[in-house]
Amino acid sequence: MLAPTIFQIEDNEDLAFFMECAVEEMDSGIRLASAPNGIEALVTLNNYQENNVVPGMILLDINLPGLSGIDLLKVIREIPVFNAVPVVVFSTSDNPMDIKMALEFGANEFQVKPLGYRALVNTLKILYAKYINSPQ
Repeated sequence: MLAPTIFQIEDNEDLAFFMECAVEEMDSGIRLASAPNGIEALVTLNNYQENNVVPGMILLDINLPGLSGIDLLKVIREIPVFNAVPVVVFSTSDNPMDIKMALEFGANEFQVKPLGYRALVNTLKILYAKYINSPQ
C-alpha cells in the first residue's frame, strides 16, 4: 500500500473531482486519496495506521456528514503516527469559531476553499510547497 501524497476528506463530489484534476495538473506523481465522509476517512486512516502508511498531508473539510471534520481532527491528533502529518482544514466556512476550534484541536492551517478552478490549483500549489515539498 502506497502512502498518498494528499489524503482529502471531502463530501462534495464536484469539488473532489476538481481536486483530482488540479492535482493531476500540478504533478502526475502526486498520489491523491479521498474519502467522502468522516466515517470512511476514519476507516481509511485506521487502515493506513495498521499498514504504517502516512499521508504527506491531509485536507479536511469541516462540514462532513456522520463524523464532523472537527471530531475527525481530534481523532487524527490522538493517533501517534499522524502527529507530524500536516492537517489543513479546507472549508467553505469562514466562521471565526470554526477557525478557532480547528486550530485549537491541532490543524496546521485553516483555508477557506477558493472560488474557481485556477484559484484551487494555485492554493494547492502553495499548500504542497509549504507542507510536502518544502526544503528541509
